[in-house]
Amino acid sequence: MNIEDIKICVLRIEGTNCEQEMYECFKRLGAKPEIVHLKQLTGDCAPERKRSIRDYQILMIPGGFSSGDYVRAGAILAARMKKSLMQDLVDFVKDGYAVGGICNGFQVLVELGLLPGIDKTFSETPEIALGVNDSARFECRPTYVKCENSGKCVFTRNIRKGRNLLIPSAHAEGKLILPQEKHEEMLKALIENDQIVFRYVDYMGNYAGYPWNPNGSIYNIAGICNNTGNVFGMMPHPERVFYKVQHPDWTQGDIGENVGDGRAIFESVLGYISKKY
Repeated sequence: MNIEDIKICVLRIEGTNCEQEMYECFKRLGAKPEIVHLKQLTGDCAPERKRSIRDYQILMIPGGFSSGDYVRAGAILAARMKKSLMQDLVDFVKDGYAVGGICNGFQVLVELGLLPGIDKTFSETPEIALGVNDSARFECRPTYVKCENSGKCVFTRNIRKGRNLLIPSAHAEGKLILPQEKHEEMLKALIENDQIVFRYVDYMGNYAGYPWNPNGSIYNIAGICNNTGNVFGMMPHPERVFYKVQHPDWTQGDIGENVGDGRAIFESVLGYISKKY
């Protein structure tokens, strides 16, 4: 499939944000993104506006505060998707199409039970959580992350393992928490399955605590994928650093081709779809 034929559904409901930035990232790379309201997928709209997940090869859930993040971050959007779209979502994933969630989108994928996806595609109830930051504050700052993935995740195949990236974070509930009774077992599985995609580091690339880890996430985890690599969630916002000039330190050196650290994530998933279909 040619890049220009790849269709991306960028989901929107009340409270989401950064969907326009996400749209622009895919558009700049030559693909065909579309910002789609949830009601267009559930059919609660005019017939001419109705869409199906099967119209697309990539589904992206952006950041923000969907439905005000009442109950828990991402819980209401996930519940609405489960009610009408869950089987379509599961089939979409099983067929190898890509699903990505950034910040609030990561929270939604956890609430949906599509992540961590260690030994099954979908869990009826969330198996992990993204809890309130250790600081009990909304943390908004440039964040350094290290790519830990060896190639399983389809969103990072263009990123060398061990590479450090500067990608901004902006969240209040980003602390990845594993169930106490399964903590060691699940962490071991995530590591051995190559499901840990990004970990927070300091500017030298060393694993470090607050403020380098903005939320207190276990094992400094900033992003994970499922066991087949086609469902991916991360807390930092790659769509905010598509260009080098969007980095806070861009004036300190040559911008070169003006490629930001977030661009490779979008290029990777487009490359995956292009080769697979």
